[in-house]
Amino acid sequence: MSTYCEIAPGHPHHGPYHDNEYGFPITDDNALFERLVLEINQAGLSWLTILKKQETFRAAYAGFDIDKVAAFGEADVARLLADPGIIRNKLKVAAAIHNAQIIQQLQRSHGSFAQWVEAHHPLTKPAWIKLFKKTFRFTGGEITGEFLMSIGYLPGAHAESCPVFARIAKLNPPWMRAQNA
Repeated sequence: MSTYCEIAPGHPHHGPYHDNEYGFPITDDNALFERLVLEINQAGLSWLTILKKQETFRAAYAGFDIDKVAAFGEADVARLLADPGIIRNKLKVAAAIHNAQIIQQLQRSHGSFAQWVEAHHPLTKPAWIKLFKKTFRFTGGEITGEFLMSIGYLPGAHAESCPVFARIAKLNPPWMRAQNA
């Protein structure tokens, strides 16, 4: 079975994501929210589908501005469910809006979404999954695991032999800090 590090390089969509985003630490709340929404929308679909729709997701969800999405009402939900450029799933749309509202609460209690995640690090993958299921909507094991791996909180995004692994290692992502502690 091929790994992502073997199949992604050179691919028009997977390549740039693999080389410049996947596994790199993220501290910007709106970027974290974007990754969470995209991971939720990937459930049941291929990651390629999501990567191809990333720009239309960004436009549909107000640039993933947490405050704007948290304020979405019924008209916005109807607009999103009619937008062929995104995944038109009522539960996923509702989860994005609800999770934006939850992130606003986390920003008030912890200073930022990023600081909330950092405050819980390090946790085991099962503990992360339990925390995310308790906190957010539509965040099962795969979604939570991929989200945390994609932002540098769980290992496994890249093989050690992958050149991107070395670039990420220089950034000392949270999962590496936990292993070296």
